Amino acid sequence: MPETAQSASSSAVGTGGSAAAAPTKFEQLKANSGHLKEPLLSELSNDKANFSENAVQILKFHGSYQQDNRDHRQKGQDKDWQMMLRLRNPGGRVPAELYLAIDELADRLGNGTLRATTRQAFQMHGVRKENLKEVIGTIVRSMGSTLAACGDINRNVMAPAAPFEKGGYPAARQLADAIADLLAPQAAEGSYLDIWVDGDHSYRIKPSTPVKKVKARQSEGAVFSGDAAEPLYGGTYMPRKFKIAVTVPGDNSVDLLTQDIGLVLFSDPSGRPQGCNVYVGGGMGRTHNKEETFARTADPLGYVAYEHVLDLVQSIAALQRDHGDRQQRRHARMKYLIHDKGIAWFKQELGRYFPHAIKGLRNEPRTKLADYLGWHRQASGKWFVGLPLLCGRISGEMKAGLRRIVDTYKLEIRLTPNQDLLLCNIGTGQRTTLANELASIGFEAPEAPPLLARHAIACPALPLCGLAVTEAERILPDVLDRLDGLFRRIGIEKPVLVRMTGCPNGCARPYMAEIGLVGSGVNQYQLWLGGTPNLSRLAEPYLEKMPLEALESTLEPLLTAWHDAGGRRSFGDFVVKSGRDSVSAMLSAA
Repeated sequence: MPETAQSASSSAVGTGGSAAAAPTKFEQLKANSGHLKEPLLSELSNDKANFSENAVQILKFHGSYQQDNRDHRQKGQDKDWQMMLRLRNPGGRVPAELYLAIDELADRLGNGTLRATTRQAFQMHGVRKENLKEVIGTIVRSMGSTLAACGDINRNVMAPAAPFEKGGYPAARQLADAIADLLAPQAAEGSYLDIWVDGDHSYRIKPSTPVKKVKARQSEGAVFSGDAAEPLYGGTYMPRKFKIAVTVPGDNSVDLLTQDIGLVLFSDPSGRPQGCNVYVGGGMGRTHNKEETFARTADPLGYVAYEHVLDLVQSIAALQRDHGDRQQRRHARMKYLIHDKGIAWFKQELGRYFPHAIKGLRNEPRTKLADYLGWHRQASGKWFVGLPLLCGRISGEMKAGLRRIVDTYKLEIRLTPNQDLLLCNIGTGQRTTLANELASIGFEAPEAPPLLARHAIACPALPLCGLAVTEAERILPDVLDRLDGLFRRIGIEKPVLVRMTGCPNGCARPYMAEIGLVGSGVNQYQLWLGGTPNLSRLAEPYLEKMPLEALESTLEPLLTAWHDAGGRRSFGDFVVKSGRDSVSAMLSAA
C-alpha cells in the first residue's frame, strides 16, 4: 500500500488504558451483563415495543441495533420502533440455504428488503421486537450467525469476495475464516445460543475450513485476560469495535488502510501462504466539531511469517484490550492509541504479547479497487458473475428474481465491500440461461454499470439511522445523475470515486473518496476531496457546510480545471497536485 498513517487532524485527547480510573457506566454494564446476556434476556419477552437503553447496548453484540422510523414520527405519539439486524459472514460468503432463509424473513418479518453492507454482510431492517427471536433463531438454524456483527468486539472479517481457486485467493479466504473463529467470543457464544435458540449449543457455527485455535498464552499473562470463560476479551470485551481485513497483493477491494488490522497475504506460485504485510491503526469514524476525533489510515507494522499470523492478530487485539481508552468512547479506537503513543511504542509494547520476529514490509504491486463485476472464470467448468447493487439494496422484482435464481441453481452468494453481489459456482452449461434470467431482472450488462455509480457508496442514513443528520442512500441516485450531467457538460469521460454519508461516522468510508459528501446539516454536507481510485490516501475537508443545491456550481470550476489539464491524473491526484490554496480558490469561485 503506497500511502499510510495520515489523519484529518493532528490533535487527540486523553491516553489509552486508564487502568486506575473507576469504570464508566458502559464498562460496568458490560461487566455486569453475564457475558452479554442481561438485561437483554429479561427484556426480550416483555410486552414493550422497545428495549431499554442498557439492553440496547448489549443487543449490539448480538448483531442488532434498535431504531425508529423517523418518517413516521408524530408529536405525542410513540415512536415506530424496529430493529436492524446484521449478519456475520466472513469474507462475504453466504450459502444458498442461508440466503433463502433471510430473503423469506425479510419479506415476512422485515421491511421487504435486504442490504449488502460495506463489511460484506447482509443487513435486514424493520424487524419488530416481538419477532426478533424468531428471526435470529431462524438464521442460526440456517447455519448463519449475527453474533459480534456489532458491538465492542471484532466485527465481520473481510477478504476478497471473488471465489477464484487460483493464486493466493483461497488462502486469503481461509485466513479470514481462521481469524473470525479465533476472535469469536467464547462465553458470549453460549449466551447468544441461550437467548436465541433456547440454549441449543449444537448450533455452534464453525468456519467452512476448520482451523486450530491459538489459545491465549495464560502462562505468560499478557494475551490472557484473566477471565477463564472469555480468555481473550475478558468480561468487558474491547474498548470499542475492532475491524480486520485480509487481502492479496494488488487487490484493495477491502479498503485495507481503513482497518484496525490490515493483512496482505503473500503466497508462493502454488498458492501456499508464506506470510503477511501488516498494517495497524486505521479507522474512519469522527464527530463534527470535535477536532480530537479524526479519520486515519493505517501505519505499516511489518512482515510476519504465516505460522505466526494468528498469534499476531490475537496479540494486537489483546494490546488494544489493555491499552485502548475505556474512559472516553470517542477516543477508544486503536487508531487513537497509535496516534497518541506512536507506532514505535506500539511495536515495542506488542513485544510483551508477541514473541516472534516482525520484519520489514515486503514489496507490493500497485493496488487496485477490484470489484469483480460481470462474468469471470472461477475454476475449470465453473463461473461466477458480479452484479452491481447501488448501496447494496435488494428489493422488489430484483429481489424476487434473485431468490428464484438462487433457489433454482443453489448458488452460493458472496458480498463485496463495494456492496455488490457475486453469484458463484455456475456451471458452464448454465451461463446462457442464467444470463437471460439476470437480464430479465435488470442485469443486462452487469460488467458495465454507469461510471460514477460503479464504485459509489452511501450509508442508509434517514429514515432509520438515529445518528443521521441528513439524507444519503435515498438521494444518492439523484446526486449521481446530477454529477453525471455536470461531467457530460464539461466533457469528462473518466470515473471519479464518490461516497456519501448522512453523518460524520464514516460508515461508507467517505474519507477515502475523491469526492466525499459528509452530512453536516439538513441538506448540507462537508466536502472532502483528494482520495484515490485505489483507496490508498485519505481525503481532506474543504468545505464545512455545502448546500446540496450548490453541488454543481461548487464543483464545476474544479472539475473544469481538471478536464482542461488533460485529465491524465485521477481527479484525487489532480486535487493534491494543485495544492490546497489553489483548490480552495476554485471552490470559492462558484
